Formats: sequence, structure tokens, C-alpha cells
Amino acid sequence: MKTMKRIIFVVILVSISIGLLVVGNGYDNYQEKLEQIPLTKKIQTIEQKKNYTKIEEVPKMYINAVISVEDHRFWKHKGIDLIAIGRATINDIKAMKFVEGGSTITQQLAKNIYFTQEKKITRKIAEAFMAFKIEKSYSKNKILELYLNTSYFGDGYQTVKEACRRIFQKGVK
Repeated sequence: MKTMKRIIFVVILVSISIGLLVVGNGYDNYQEKLEQIPLTKKIQTIEQKKNYTKIEEVPKMYINAVISVEDHRFWKHKGIDLIAIGRATINDIKAMKFVEGGSTITQQLAKNIYFTQEKKITRKIAEAFMAFKIEKSYSKNKILELYLNTSYFGDGYQTVKEACRRIFQKGVK
């Protein structure tokens, strides 16, 4: 019995150590990105895009649709959604590979402006730290506005205004 307790203790200790190492690497990645280009500078660059669209220009119905599909708890969380992350983790473990994401709109914004699409845990952790920073620095409306101006809409369209004009031959409204 004592041997079993020791084995369990060692396994828990090793797991915690690995977890702390991964979180530390993710935090370092987050810090590195901010040192390269501060968040305010990154946001200013996005806002200066030719086809930048203010949130007031986007129909409420479209905003509601985006939130419904991408992050239905958007107005309630502070950057990450633990329920969505838990669900995605369980489904990924069942499949033994990354099959589902649990990212919020804020995390997707962080990924769009700072990170790559690589499916690595350290990138997801860095993205979570960045999501907390974004949520602390900007309003939900501004986050949504930035998300709509940095998301990929297919066929090379990088802003909601550009996608509407080219796909529907109409303005955003």
C-alpha cells in the first residue's frame, strides 16, 4: 500500500511539474509577442486598415449570429470559457487528437493578431494570457469589432466589409 501511495505521489508531482513547465512556456511566448509589438500598437495597425469596419456599421443580426456560432457566452466570460475548454478537452481526449476547439472570440482575436494556427498547447496557453490582456484593455464591443476586422471570411477576405462587398456585392449594412 505504501508503495502504491508513493507511485501515485510521484505521478502527481511529475504531472504538476510538466503542467507548470508548459504554462511557463506559454507565458514566455505571450510576453515575447508583447515585447515585439505592444497590444496598443497592434490594435492601431488593425484600425488603420483600408476596409476597417466600426461595430456600429455592422447589423445587430449579424453580430448576434457571429456570437451565437463562435462564442455564445461571449458577454459573460473574461477572455476564456472554461466550459467550452472542458468540452473540447474531453472530445480531444476521446479522439486522441485535436478535433475540437474551445476558443472564445477573444482568444480567436489573440490568435489572429499574434499567433499562428499551429495546434500546440503552449500556443493555446499564450493565447489565453493574451485574451486576458485584451479583455482587461478593451470593451466587449471593441473586441468584437476587432475580431470582425481580423477574421478570415474565405476566399482571401480579411474583413467583414471586404467579404460583404465581394461575396454579396453589398455593403455591410
